[in-house]
Amino acid sequence: MSDATTPEPPPKTTLTVTIDGRATEADPGELLIAHAEKVGTYIPRFCWHPRMREVGMCRMCLVEVDGPRGPSLQPACMLPVNEGMKVVTDSPTVKKAQDGVLEFLLVNHPLDCPVCDKGGECPLQDQTLSFGPGESRFVEEKRHYEKPISISDLVLLDRERCILCDRCTRFSKEVAGDPLIHFVNRGNRTEVNTFPDDPFSSYFSGNVVQICPVGALTASPYRFTARPWDLDQVESTCTSCAVGCRVVLQSSGDRVTRTQGVDSDAVNWGWLCDKGRFDFENIGSVDRLTNPKVRKAAGVAAQDATWFEALERAASVLRNTPAEQVGVIGGARLTNEDAYAWAKLLKGMLRIDNVDAQLGDGLSAQFIVGTPQATIGDIAGASAVILLSPDVKEELPVLFLRIRDAAHNKRVPMVELAPKATGLSRYVRQSLVYRSGEAGVAARALVAAVAGTPADRQIAGVEADLINSAAATISNALTSGKGNGNVVLVVGRTSLAETAQSIEDAAHVLLDAPFGASKKVLHACRRSNVRGAIDMGLAPGMLPGRVSLAQGLDWFSTEWGAVPMLPGKDTAAMLRAAANGELKALVLLGADPLTDFPDHVIAEAAFAAVPNIVAIDLFDTPSTDRASVVLPASGYAEKSGTVTNLEGRVSLATAKVSGPGVARPDWMIAVELANRLGHDLGFESVEDITAEIARVAPAYLTMTAATAGGNGALTPIAGAIDAANESLAATTAAEPDAHGTTSDVAEGGDTRLDDDADSVESVESVESPSVRTVPPLVTAAAPTLAVSVPQPDSYSLRLVVGHVLYDDGTLVSHSPSLAKLAPGDGLHLHPGEIERHGLSRGGQVNVVSQRTAVMLTVVENEAVARGSAFVPFGQVGGAAAALLDADELQASGIVKIRLETVAE
Repeated sequence: MSDATTPEPPPKTTLTVTIDGRATEADPGELLIAHAEKVGTYIPRFCWHPRMREVGMCRMCLVEVDGPRGPSLQPACMLPVNEGMKVVTDSPTVKKAQDGVLEFLLVNHPLDCPVCDKGGECPLQDQTLSFGPGESRFVEEKRHYEKPISISDLVLLDRERCILCDRCTRFSKEVAGDPLIHFVNRGNRTEVNTFPDDPFSSYFSGNVVQICPVGALTASPYRFTARPWDLDQVESTCTSCAVGCRVVLQSSGDRVTRTQGVDSDAVNWGWLCDKGRFDFENIGSVDRLTNPKVRKAAGVAAQDATWFEALERAASVLRNTPAEQVGVIGGARLTNEDAYAWAKLLKGMLRIDNVDAQLGDGLSAQFIVGTPQATIGDIAGASAVILLSPDVKEELPVLFLRIRDAAHNKRVPMVELAPKATGLSRYVRQSLVYRSGEAGVAARALVAAVAGTPADRQIAGVEADLINSAAATISNALTSGKGNGNVVLVVGRTSLAETAQSIEDAAHVLLDAPFGASKKVLHACRRSNVRGAIDMGLAPGMLPGRVSLAQGLDWFSTEWGAVPMLPGKDTAAMLRAAANGELKALVLLGADPLTDFPDHVIAEAAFAAVPNIVAIDLFDTPSTDRASVVLPASGYAEKSGTVTNLEGRVSLATAKVSGPGVARPDWMIAVELANRLGHDLGFESVEDITAEIARVAPAYLTMTAATAGGNGALTPIAGAIDAANESLAATTAAEPDAHGTTSDVAEGGDTRLDDDADSVESVESVESPSVRTVPPLVTAAAPTLAVSVPQPDSYSLRLVVGHVLYDDGTLVSHSPSLAKLAPGDGLHLHPGEIERHGLSRGGQVNVVSQRTAVMLTVVENEAVARGSAFVPFGQVGGAAAALLDADELQASGIVKIRLETVAE
């Protein structure tokens, strides 16, 4: 007799559930209300939302479920499916229950649908018509409140409309972590409201307006501006930051009136930050540039001109200036197609490589595209997450929501390294607040502790027990079995008063650490489409598709006819060169260096010295005011194309309204300039550019508008590069001389870049490959740091400079609802530092740097470490940019300040 036993069958992965007599397959643990909707049966609801915890408050979703004692009414939003479950959603009993719920909801709900902003898209209105009794037995006077009341600068509350569904309060507490709106009072007097003197000052307040099932919460920028049946809409991608949230753009009369979030599982889950939701106001601003401008003579204001005159003047600047004396700054505002057209013109036709989409406030392009790429979704499935980034709540708010969810709800262990506490500090296991400039020192101490050498003293301003505790968190997380030992690093510029090289050094220390099965980086880029601009080649030493000049020389010389032979300068180097008279022309692609470059002194010196400036922008800015040619461009919602978010996901940006005046898309301006310079870019439409990108940009091979639809697509497309190489090999085998050699294609080129782009060698010494292949993608190398950070002293403070959500930037300042929310300049100090320096909270202090002195208001802020001071960047007055000294930063790795008290 055999000892073998019959193996047990594998567990069933789906359940059979019968809904209204129809058998369906459901996933274990799925809520009945969600499963029913998935298979085509809508169960009415008010309180339930798929992205929040179920509470079963409204009882609108009652259905009949068979049980041991026969059918019983149960709330579908609280009921997980189980095997053999039988559900009836349309029986007389269910109908009577729905009638009763709606009748009671309407006892005090006002019948002001004709004037209510929710009328026409109101779930209560719709479900009353679909499921309600048709008439009410109640004739008593309804309750009345003062209406509306303002619970924040952006949200209004009509209390008598509220049906107490708990959606707004749950979102604020569970999703945003801002429990600022609550149920108050009891019984018949229960209402939603805020605490006295504590407004609903959340960065995510607009979401409660979108999820409110009635008109209780309305957005002040939209209130009484349009009716739902007047609106036309398209799906698009938000470009207020680099997260790339999916949105719906709604317009009436060729004017954008509202932005709503779309539930993209990969990115934003339907949520938006208030900046992304309400900065649509700048699209229709009366301050938009509507006509080209040309400056006739030095010292004279630029005057309106025709496109012909302005393009001829811009072409003359580029035609008469040697390539090495031209600098091009900006590009993050552009779509991928815009950026590619400009890259082809600048690098392929004019051979200019002094091109940089960043304004000295990010990390190097090689690091961004050359380190292993993580997705937003990877965070929730990681064994551990290490944050070496700016305050994502301020700079990338919806990414903050996703990271918070992973830490708070999914219990993913996280460790933070930052020069000041951030919005995520209360959710991570340990927050290591290091002294500014010493990120690499703190990272090495953490890695050593994980490897078994615990810290025995304070390192980089972080206490030893905190370092060791953080190391234990990582070690325990990696041995827990969850996440397969994968580690995600969220990396970005932590402070503008700390060098990019310092952060990249710390990131490479963590990437090279001997722990974790794999490590990937989610790049905390701040500017909207900066990742796409870099991917399209708007970075020094880079070509489209995440390829270096060295590796892409042959490929793009064949495709374009020529490429630059040497890497160019980044923005900081360009501005220094311009100030020294080495650059004779600047081209600004939606950039305002006089406002946005961290060191205003260098930017001002550059603009004072350079004789020719060509600016393509949406608004007049301090930089366009100095330009000799200003070209008006179409902006967000006025042109179509694709954008690439911080995880490398390509999605569609869609035109909804017309641009103002005679503004043109940026790609069209590039094509027109090329024509006047004797070149043909070969583009007649956005679709032409998308097709060429998909053909020649290695990381974007096979990418199409259809691929980028919906949730978008991650680049590089899986298998696309291998398939292209196989196709090229087959073509070469059939026609070995089809493409010729590259040595006589690179016009006038007598040198060739080597792989590390630091040296050159004779073209003739390099053999042309027998088989043409797609060039490899960039791999980032660790930077070589030559800066020795000074020791701390008792007389100075280390400056920390970062962005906050609302600033005095071009787009926010032209959005009236948001412009008033910018906090303004201030010196943020730890309470202990305020006491040590004998300062008063709210008083004035003279802040002295190596370069200048500014007067600032003292702000108490416990998030700032002792020995440091925080100043927000981009506020009215520009104190941060005045204090930042790029030369001091380059020499010592930090910026130091001292405080002088002001006599009363």
